Amino acid sequence: MTHRQLPFSGRRLVTNLLVGAAVLVASIGSQPAAAATQTTGGVDAYETPATVGADGGAADRSHSSGGASSIGVISQPKNVTTSTPGLQASFAAMNHFDERFGSASGPNQFSLEPPDQGLCVGRDGAGNVRVVEALNDVFQVYDTSGNKLLAKPTALNAFLGYAPSIIRSPLTFGPFVTDPSCLYDSATGRWFLDALTLETFPKIGEDGLQHFTGVNHIDVAVSNSSDPTGSWTIYHTAVQDDGTQGTPNHGCSAGTSTAKPLPTNPNACLGDYPHIGSNADGIYITTNEYSFFGNEFHGAQVYAYSKSGLVAGSNSTPVQINTQGRDTFGFALNGFTLWPSVTPTANGYGAGDSTSGGTEWFLSSNAAAEAHDTGDGKSTFHDSSQLLVWALTNTSSLSGSPALSLSNAKLDVGEYTFPPASTQKDGNEPQRTCNNNNSCSLALNGIKDPFAEQPSPIDSNDTRMQQVTWLNGSLWGALDTGLNVSSSMQAGIEWFKVASSSASGSAAGSLSGNGYVGLGQDNLTYPAIGITTSGTGVMAFTVVGNNFYPSAGYATIDGNGVSDVHIAAAGLGPDDGFTDYRINANPPDFIARPRWGDYGAAVPWGNGVWLASEYIGQTCDFSTYERTNFRCFNSRTALANWYTRISLVSAP
Repeated sequence: MTHRQLPFSGRRLVTNLLVGAAVLVASIGSQPAAAATQTTGGVDAYETPATVGADGGAADRSHSSGGASSIGVISQPKNVTTSTPGLQASFAAMNHFDERFGSASGPNQFSLEPPDQGLCVGRDGAGNVRVVEALNDVFQVYDTSGNKLLAKPTALNAFLGYAPSIIRSPLTFGPFVTDPSCLYDSATGRWFLDALTLETFPKIGEDGLQHFTGVNHIDVAVSNSSDPTGSWTIYHTAVQDDGTQGTPNHGCSAGTSTAKPLPTNPNACLGDYPHIGSNADGIYITTNEYSFFGNEFHGAQVYAYSKSGLVAGSNSTPVQINTQGRDTFGFALNGFTLWPSVTPTANGYGAGDSTSGGTEWFLSSNAAAEAHDTGDGKSTFHDSSQLLVWALTNTSSLSGSPALSLSNAKLDVGEYTFPPASTQKDGNEPQRTCNNNNSCSLALNGIKDPFAEQPSPIDSNDTRMQQVTWLNGSLWGALDTGLNVSSSMQAGIEWFKVASSSASGSAAGSLSGNGYVGLGQDNLTYPAIGITTSGTGVMAFTVVGNNFYPSAGYATIDGNGVSDVHIAAAGLGPDDGFTDYRINANPPDFIARPRWGDYGAAVPWGNGVWLASEYIGQTCDFSTYERTNFRCFNSRTALANWYTRISLVSAP
């Protein structure tokens, strides 16, 4: 086990969110749009923010790919009903037009997809319930009716106190922010938000592109009051793990890039996919560590911060634990996507497990290629029937002299496998039609599309763990999997309820609930389970397939299983974003990877659960797209049409 206390890396006070903003940036977890050569229809010369790796394209930080067979476990698919039981509120939140053009930054932002929704719910100083949504790369605050409390979304660059991600004249680049998530802590009345930030060279390279330096850090934002529209304090933790800025040297390779300027930190690691959890003692952020410029995976990292220290500003120094090689059960080698747990209270998240001096719990899966990587980046995906339960004990020591211990246990569960891409119902795809029309493609892309663009299925994730909750000795989580549903291969969900104990000082657990959720002719993707203090909850997901455009779906859940599937907001058309099309893909292969998200969110509140979901909230035909400057009356942008949805559903 690697135990290391990181050096204090500074903090910055950000003023009220209602003033000031900056342009946005695409994320390493998202795929940026290919650059056009002119400005037309909202497509600027620098739609893409940066390059990563030897191929000069955006990094795909999922090493697993399709090819595994479906598992024959579902004989009776769930029903999709037209009723919406328990749906108390539902409103359209931010969409791609808001991200690209609608923030206080104006139009000087990058196009990106997917949004990767973070959601947190709490009370301000007056006792009003506030709902915070953080996306790649914008931030908004709502009341419970969906009214926006910021006049315009705030760019995360501005929120974190950084220079704009791009100024197009004179051309200047700023830091690159990605993968936000957040929570509200009821004990302190404070909001916590985390994100990954990658440093970039401010000027264009010799190849005409923006480039990374290799330096990257986790940013932790803590509100200075219970008002999320007020000021926040920002902490920075270096995570390049190449021996610089007080980080350990994990031996990440430099790759073969000859781009200029060359990275200042060619052997940097990358702290990808940060997610946040909490207990009474700490705030916990986990990352997936890859070589920044190479191909290898180096294990999930755990960063444990003193909660009281973050709030008081007296101690922002986390303890880092490396899980490389820590899966010792003979099946895999590395921890991958250790999702940290949260514990619900009546209003927000609270104390968690007090056993063994305080315990923070995590769940992870181990089918992904990353779990099997021996350091060469050449491992492949496996099926798995194992679930890992992780316990970080003695967390009460975080407020003084940290003395933490991380242990894990293996559970046998139902088999899971890489899910297939999700088919879409036929509908208007004006961007695809434009790409296949020479004159329109010239106007949109600056070149004729050399490919015959086809209708595209959308990405169904891999088998990494999604949101985790601990309550009264039980852990809840879910992941995406391929399912053989009524002899048809579909993307579906496997969920878990685990009885956990750290009374012995080490992780122990047993499976107390487990099952699959699948549909006969449609797909379910990106589950997020929120559990209320009563021990029942709601699962959010996307519904998409032969019968549904990408829609915001939900089902209730308890220890006995999952209800029928309901639609909180029906999709109005197919996904029609730039990641669907080969013209926007990276050379030399130009293989499109249609992106649909890396995660959603579900936040318990009283007897209900707030849900964050991605869906398609618009449609327009090619003629409308072309004659409205590729914006369909500002219901979409030239390059993407994703929407997000926030809903409140009562638990059973």
